[in-house]
Amino acid sequence: MSRKIARQGNLRAQIAAAAARIMAEDGVDDFALAKRKAARQLGAAHRHAMPGNDEIEEELRAYRSLYQPEEHSARIAELRRLALAAMRLLERFNPYLTGTVLSGIAGPYAAIEIQLFPESAKDVELFLLDRNLPYTTAERRRYSGETFVRYVFGYALLRFAIELFRGDPRGSVFSVMSTSQFIAACGILAGLAIYALRRRIPPAPRPA
Repeated sequence: MSRKIARQGNLRAQIAAAAARIMAEDGVDDFALAKRKAARQLGAAHRHAMPGNDEIEEELRAYRSLYQPEEHSARIAELRRLALAAMRLLERFNPYLTGTVLSGIAGPYAAIEIQLFPESAKDVELFLLDRNLPYTTAERRRYSGETFVRYVFGYALLRFAIELFRGDPRGSVFSVMSTSQFIAACGILAGLAIYALRRRIPPAPRPA
């Protein structure tokens, strides 16, 4: 059993390194796509061997600091300069820089991601139209089950807080917390676990 776990851990590290190399050399910015390509190159099909995005990001930083230090630093500086100019233009909508430009791992084809917080999306559209700035709109779906996970986590957290201030005896678990607190704590852990697991599972390949 320990040997199997060790093999999976070694394969996981190999996939992370290969995915980082693909992102650095091919300009791929999609972690899931880089994972799938790396897994195919290594002949790996075991889903549990797939590394998390944080593992790939760590390998990517190491790769670029070793092989692309000057090129990458110049790219990030230029992208952040452009991002700052865009944020100044959109200042009234409370812009916030996100994504790979903020984290410093953007590739040569990376998009500058800026979140806006307007009172209405129409305000942004009118702003762009008035300045003859081209734009497109699209709806982004959250992953399936996200609302349920948020509900479980939020309810469990609230329930735990309420039970913390109740003084009537309701049984105890391990002589540390009440039964209700224990159930709420399990709900919190379950919500966090599902959220973390869902983020680690790569999306299914899109049809060509």
